[in-house]
Amino acid sequence: MRITRQVVFWSGGALVLFLMQGIVLWLFGQPPICTCGYVKLWEGVVLSAGNSQHLTDWYTFSHVIHGFLFYGLSWLLFPRVPFGTRLLFAIFLEAGWEIFENTPWLIAHYREQALAQGYVGDSIINSLMDTAATVVGFVFARFAPVSITIFVALGFEVFVGLSIKDNLTLNIINLIHQFDFVSRWQSGE
Repeated sequence: MRITRQVVFWSGGALVLFLMQGIVLWLFGQPPICTCGYVKLWEGVVLSAGNSQHLTDWYTFSHVIHGFLFYGLSWLLFPRVPFGTRLLFAIFLEAGWEIFENTPWLIAHYREQALAQGYVGDSIINSLMDTAATVVGFVFARFAPVSITIFVALGFEVFVGLSIKDNLTLNIINLIHQFDFVSRWQSGE
């Protein structure tokens, strides 16, 4: 396979966006890895100090769905723009979200939710892996039929929702407005 200037540009652009995300989070004071001192592939306990601190967790599924959504959005808005450029757009959006998600204001807002009490934000490695999960979702959406992508997204939402009483949909709802009945359900009341 011949490496073109475009591929070098896209790869370099992706690397710059990942580095910028990591540097901004470091400047925010987020820890590079879990403050426990080690890195796990999967943290499956939502109500733990390790949630959002290791490589992957239950919220990784949401970031894959971000990739699906960003692919669809970029396909609608920029249908003639090359795939690599649209992927950079998705990485830019996700890195921006990851930075915003780790601002003191949003961390405090999340702490008001039933499943996020004690939340301290993401470790840098977790945040970067969230962006990598978005890339995986974006690439999947590029090659999978739309119906399969939708089926996988809905499957993730149902699976995660039933497993931990949270998912991307509930996160969006709780970010906009917290409903008492959702909080009670999530806290097991």
